[in-house]
Amino acid sequence: KQDLIIDSSTFKTCNGDSLIVQYFNYSNGFPLRREKKELDVFFINNYIPVGLKNQNGRVRVRFIVNCLGKSGRFRILEGDLNYNKFKFDKRISSQLLKLTKEINDWIIMEDNHGTPIDYYMYLTFIIEAGNLKEILP
Repeated sequence: KQDLIIDSSTFKTCNGDSLIVQYFNYSNGFPLRREKKELDVFFINNYIPVGLKNQNGRVRVRFIVNCLGKSGRFRILEGDLNYNKFKFDKRISSQLLKLTKEINDWIIMEDNHGTPIDYYMYLTFIIEAGNLKEILP
């Protein structure tokens, strides 16, 4: 659901909030114009490690890609390595959010009738001692 406090007023879904699908329902792969390994390199080259031993877990950035290939409505979900709630140092979560927002080459997906659709996308970052270890999916 749109949050007028944190969401950009310029981002709009094309088909209404009740018609947003999961990307994997209409995709045969990762919905980015570049290879997944290129995305990994982007984050590895731009993420600045925080180096705090108690910063371990998963940061998931979920967002919507609309029918124009634009992203918006970013949300952060954080958890420890055992999937329990965990709040990361802001230098980690804010940095991952900022970098995710910089990605602008998402694929426009279509439904079975060829109509462009809005879809949920997410990136999950595995963090160990404040260092970026892996990016999923």
